[in-house]
Amino acid sequence: MTGFDFAPLFRTAIGFDRLAQLMDSAQAGAEASSYPPYNIEKLAEDQYRITMAVAGFAQEDLEITIKENALSVAGRVAKDGPQTEILYRGIAGRPFERRFVLADHLVVEGAELKNGLLHINLKRVVPESLKPRQVPIQAGEAPRTLVHAA
Repeated sequence: MTGFDFAPLFRTAIGFDRLAQLMDSAQAGAEASSYPPYNIEKLAEDQYRITMAVAGFAQEDLEITIKENALSVAGRVAKDGPQTEILYRGIAGRPFERRFVLADHLVVEGAELKNGLLHINLKRVVPESLKPRQVPIQAGEAPRTLVHAA
């Protein structure tokens, strides 16, 4: 795959170094495994859902971790239980770890495992201090000129 040099874009941009990290991780993610398959849905203006096909994994085999702006979903099947001879393995039960980079102010509302699908609900919650607000204009007197006494 062709590498891209984003240095010229960041010579005059300040505070956008995270964008360069996102580009690098996206390029590395293209080479990563596609297991398990997943969908990303936009449910509403500020609501999203990640759905992962995790057939063969129980709730206790899955772990969801959030650190900074990174969501990590890991699955490891427990080895306990009756061991049987598998004649054909069509359901993959191999361990996995899938990472997602979350936008600022995107929080995980919850997760649900149903019918072999793991649903992770996300919502954008912008703090009040960052929302646009109106500043009231007060009527007042015209500014006075100051006269300096000698």
